[in-house]
Amino acid sequence: MKSLKTIIATFCLSLFALTAIQAQKFGHVNSASLLSQMPDVKSADSQLEAYQKQLISKGETMVKSFDQKYQAYMAEANAGTLSKIQMQKKESDLTGEQQNIQKYEMEVQQMLLAKREELYKPILEKVQNAIDQIGADGGYTMIFDTSTGALLLAADNEDLTSKIRTKLGI
Repeated sequence: MKSLKTIIATFCLSLFALTAIQAQKFGHVNSASLLSQMPDVKSADSQLEAYQKQLISKGETMVKSFDQKYQAYMAEANAGTLSKIQMQKKESDLTGEQQNIQKYEMEVQQMLLAKREELYKPILEKVQNAIDQIGADGGYTMIFDTSTGALLLAADNEDLTSKIRTKLGI
């Protein structure tokens, strides 16, 4: 008798769990498509490109200065007008300047990443807020991002990209 009650209870719980699973609502969105259509992203890309050009210009100036100093050193060394101590001093200065250029190249990468994060953070928050709002309004349990390749099948899901575009005004 106990085993029959256990079986009936297990069956009822399984039926309840199956009903709860079927009641869940899933959707998907292509965030890469959304971002590519947002004017904010185009503006951020333009700002980032201008910033990158500015940083590269400074680096090119450093390289030109180094090259001029190196050429002057080579001319003096080939002419034999420098003593060994003077040559060592100039070589040391050139090596230090070359290291500064290499250090600056690494800093440029970090500065570009920081600038990208600064420019994109409010945009990504805006998109996330729109997704959260659509999810809450539509009663979605989960919303997948198809642009990441994490979703293997989207046939039974609702594509929310157009709703989020509308919410974002694009």
